[in-house]
Amino acid sequence: MSVCVIGAGLSGLAVTHALAMRGVDFVCLEKAPDVGGIWRQPQAGERGPGYQALHLNSAKDLTGYAGYPMHDALPLYPRHSEMAAYLRSFADWAGVSDRIELGTEVVSVRQAADGTWTVVSRDAYGAERTRRFGQVVVASGHNTLPNMPDPLPYGADSFGGKILHALDYHDGRDFDGQRVVVVGLGASAVDIAADLSRHAARTVLSVRRGLHILPKQLYGLALDHIANAPWWTRMSLPEQRAFIEQALLVARGRLADYGLPEPDHPIFASAVTISDDILSRIRHGGVIPRPAIHSMAGNVVRFADGSEEEADAIVYCTGYRMSFPFLPAGWPAGPRGSVELYKRVVAPELPGLYFIGLIRPVGTITRLVEAQCAWVARIVSGELRLPSVDVMREEIATHLSGVAERYGEGESSSIQVDVVPYLRQLAADG
Repeated sequence: MSVCVIGAGLSGLAVTHALAMRGVDFVCLEKAPDVGGIWRQPQAGERGPGYQALHLNSAKDLTGYAGYPMHDALPLYPRHSEMAAYLRSFADWAGVSDRIELGTEVVSVRQAADGTWTVVSRDAYGAERTRRFGQVVVASGHNTLPNMPDPLPYGADSFGGKILHALDYHDGRDFDGQRVVVVGLGASAVDIAADLSRHAARTVLSVRRGLHILPKQLYGLALDHIANAPWWTRMSLPEQRAFIEQALLVARGRLADYGLPEPDHPIFASAVTISDDILSRIRHGGVIPRPAIHSMAGNVVRFADGSEEEADAIVYCTGYRMSFPFLPAGWPAGPRGSVELYKRVVAPELPGLYFIGLIRPVGTITRLVEAQCAWVARIVSGELRLPSVDVMREEIATHLSGVAERYGEGESSSIQVDVVPYLRQLAADG
């Protein structure tokens, strides 16, 4: 019986290629009008994170698929449109384009009594279709549901400007001459603040909690190349931390010297922010750091230190929550909010349901996704058998215990993986 693949971004296309290579029959359902996932430029009226200034933060040679490298003419860190074009060309090269149903939203995925899966989808005209599959692979990504403060700061209902999430930000030129407050210090926040600083009359970066900010390269090496180097992986975590901390002290000094809060946690105990621009834009006066927003009154934004700024717009770059509305409520998270998947892929109590790309590595994700896909393709084709539910549950508990000790408990912490150790885990089945 056929396999249903949900999503045609980087992860979904890797799944289709792996299945096609093993002769497994499949159908790929993609809600958007084209492949590419988050790298697509949203069309008019369409929400999406593909803002104009978006570039890869990972090196192209490790971000591209192993069997289909990116063109030599591309820069080391291609822009989003180049990445989207690369993914389209990969689909054609892999011979899977004609098995991808574009403009098809998955509405419901449920397991039948006989173990098969019923998938209900809806096309661009609203017509629904019900199909039965032997297995389902979810590769639709997890940056889908905007995470906004709830409630918003006191007085937000009186704010006279525009309040939006990064998901709805497209181009800094849309804010020419305006005064804008960007909230956050993650990848989107620093990208958007740097972009706005070249167009807006004034750009303020509101930061509640300090994060470690790394340049894209250290010692002339892309961070991904360092993360994959044997000399790096041989280091213990304390040694890795000491190495990076010393390099950052040389490369940029203390974050407090830029007006940003120092992190309250050691490096690699939380997600890091990668940017070559934000600290430079702060030093050039293009971006003004401020602490968390305390309240609003009309167009005046007051911050936790008592300072105030007049603003025409506030862009919340406060991340996303996982959302799989087509699955039973709560899946794949457990009762404490952590994602509970065997080897970060398999739902133990739901045989035949797999997740690809639901991980957050210290390094680029592509090699991990390809390894996940190869592993799942072996399971689907019958070459590899999964262990018992009890064994899978034990592995999940061990993983969650380890990440909780290092990153804390919760949804985002539970999907953290280290590149080389995780590849070894997937390869351990032979």
